[in-house]
Amino acid sequence: MPKHIAVIGSGIAGVTFAEEIRKLERQLYVTLLTRETVGYYSRPLLSHGFSRGDIETKIVLKSFAALVAGDIAVESGAEVLWLDRPAKTLHFIKDGKEKPLSYDKVVLATGSDALIPPPFRAQASLFHVLNSLDDLASLRRLREKILARHPRPRWAVIGGGLIGCEISADLTKTGDEVVLFHALPRLMERQLVEEDSASLLGVLRDKLGIEVLLDKAVQGFLGSGMDLSVRLTDEIVPGFHGIIVACGFRPRIELAIEAGLETRRGIVVNECLATSDHDVYAIGDSAELPDGKLYAYVTPVRSQGLWLAKHLAGQETQPWQVPAFKPKAKVPGFEAAMPYLF
Repeated sequence: MPKHIAVIGSGIAGVTFAEEIRKLERQLYVTLLTRETVGYYSRPLLSHGFSRGDIETKIVLKSFAALVAGDIAVESGAEVLWLDRPAKTLHFIKDGKEKPLSYDKVVLATGSDALIPPPFRAQASLFHVLNSLDDLASLRRLREKILARHPRPRWAVIGGGLIGCEISADLTKTGDEVVLFHALPRLMERQLVEEDSASLLGVLRDKLGIEVLLDKAVQGFLGSGMDLSVRLTDEIVPGFHGIIVACGFRPRIELAIEAGLETRRGIVVNECLATSDHDVYAIGDSAELPDGKLYAYVTPVRSQGLWLAKHLAGQETQPWQVPAFKPKAKVPGFEAAMPYLF
């Protein structure tokens, strides 16, 4: 049994694992390192953060002080720089100072960033993403500034996947105007069968009043401040006060690459969630399983955290199995008739 486990990441994967391993092995020393400073919060609630005035408090599920009280050491506001695998030491920076931390095992629960299509990357000042509590706070501040000058904010949301549809629905709940751009001919094509995509389209357009533009490949953005336009292949759509890009997620694998671990789209793990280094594990959005899939949904991510804790405590010897899970688009008035795809 290892004496010290370092957990990198304070999302549902990292916190679930840390709390479970602490419960199972009281003599073990557990350190959780995270960029976050406000605590452990619910990322799925981010896309519903415009219509709720209490979101900044309701979204935080547990403070870091509560984790410390549960005998988990927390290094918040910390950026892990690199892993020295031969020396079993990681190096992180906090408050401007670089520090080493030795470990017996490391669990990479690094999560994911918002995916930014290459044509957009040079125009980062013209759009926002919604991937963290800081992102939500920034967007809420922007919305207040827009309301001070315009009676009804008008948003462009780029991407008709799960998050883009949820953001669009939540913005309209506040009374804002939304135009949703999607490059493909139907919404949520990765999760819904065609009939349910059509039903979702009807809800967004007819019940929520969202203008949905399908088969529209966005090429970039124009303008400044609160006078923005979306550039398509053959036209420019003007008149937006804010633009939100919701084109999917990108697993955070940079630390694994720097450490020389095997990666593809995600951090490659075996059926026991171990990377190419048997002392380094990966769970959550960034872990790519032997079937080539990344299970970036709450139920499987939580399952990985719980399973890995039991595995390292010697209580689980069978490979991790994907649990039954049902992703669901939280759009008012929409219910899929068929099971979601994955």
